[in-house]
Amino acid sequence: MDQDRKNIQDLIEMNHLYEQLLNKVDVGIHVINDHGKTIIYNKKMMEIESMEASDVLGKDVREVFSFNENQHSTLVHTLKTGEVTKGVRQTYFNNKGQEITTINDTFPFLKEGKITEAVEIAKDVTQLEHVIKENVLQKKNTHYTFDRIIGQNEEFLHVIDEAKRATRTTSSVLIIGETGTGKELFAQSIHNGSSRSHTPFIAQNCAAIPENLLESLLFGTKKGAFTDAIDSPGLFEQADGGTLLLDEINSLDFDLQAKLLRVLQEKTIRRIGDTKDKKVDVRIIATMNEDPAEILADKRIRKDLYYRLSVVTLYIPPLRERKKDIMPLAQEFINKYNVLFHMSVREISEEAKILLHQHDWQGNVRELEHTIEGAMNQVIDEEVIQSHHLPIRLRKRYQDGHKNRIIPEADPKTETLKDKMEELEKAYIRQVLAEHQHNITRTAKILGMSRQSLQYRIKKFGI
Repeated sequence: MDQDRKNIQDLIEMNHLYEQLLNKVDVGIHVINDHGKTIIYNKKMMEIESMEASDVLGKDVREVFSFNENQHSTLVHTLKTGEVTKGVRQTYFNNKGQEITTINDTFPFLKEGKITEAVEIAKDVTQLEHVIKENVLQKKNTHYTFDRIIGQNEEFLHVIDEAKRATRTTSSVLIIGETGTGKELFAQSIHNGSSRSHTPFIAQNCAAIPENLLESLLFGTKKGAFTDAIDSPGLFEQADGGTLLLDEINSLDFDLQAKLLRVLQEKTIRRIGDTKDKKVDVRIIATMNEDPAEILADKRIRKDLYYRLSVVTLYIPPLRERKKDIMPLAQEFINKYNVLFHMSVREISEEAKILLHQHDWQGNVRELEHTIEGAMNQVIDEEVIQSHHLPIRLRKRYQDGHKNRIIPEADPKTETLKDKMEELEKAYIRQVLAEHQHNITRTAKILGMSRQSLQYRIKKFGI
């Protein structure tokens, strides 16, 4: 009996090990029995097909998935015929009607000459195909120029001037700024203001694509490089003669960073599986949404690549550091949504302006646009956005701030709104500096700005 219990326990542990292995591999695994019902469906397959195990396990695969007239289930085909297939491209639909494209290897399991199961190992190419389509469309959608960049803040205007000077050369540009500050707007403006304005502009978010697909996407593939590989140009070849924007460049793994550095230095690319190099003429504009000093300290980007990319460096200040730009931007968004919504909103009330000015805008210009869009959805036959039209998070924060005010009020009889906002900013910076023993690094972190921006303000305000 003890031996039987030990054997059962060994089987349970072995089964648990197999389950872990199935869920660790980076390919989808789908197994059906001789009745066409799913008996194994691993975690990667769930990700590829955007489904849960409960949607598939124990169910007939023909009832769960659907195919176009000229397509069929490779799993069912192998179950019926015993045929082994490799590198077969298959497009089908999950139970929500979502289109899935995979590259499949399929083979049968036999017992005493009879087919008992069919196994499919799948690689996802859905995301890669969508990205390629988006990039093809984006090449025709570069409508931002410098005259569309709105701002009155002195520091922001200085960044615009630096960006305009960068249009004269083909040097790499690194744009640093928080999410929502308009980094791509600057990148497109540099491209459209340069001699490359008539050539392709392609943008790619490096954090949005799995590492195993990103290399193929950037450098392209040679037919035969891997199963079902075709001759396909990468983004560098597609952007030849033009500009390639690499967003969130620090998200690339180190091996890919080394290959990117080689392209920048040699001005050649080699498709995956190829033996020949091809010359390319591509201007690189890269972006980061974090402080480069922290990224370098954490070793998330190679120093040699960083220095190669940052020939020209632009730092876009967050919206909370350029409060005088809030109203011009808000008015631009009002004009935009007046056209889209067929409305006639003219302005923002004084109380609503105060709410907008005191908000910290962690989402920056993008958050401001969504706030104005949301407010205009609340307006009914009115021409002025009032405070009650704004999101409750802005109103509540303002009310709570008045209950626990820690910064003294300025005298409204003698100061303009601009003067008042600057005095409040100066007082708050002085307060946080004192609380942290004038430690610039800690104070900058609390205030949500870079050391350079804080030092700029300390000098400006004479603190």
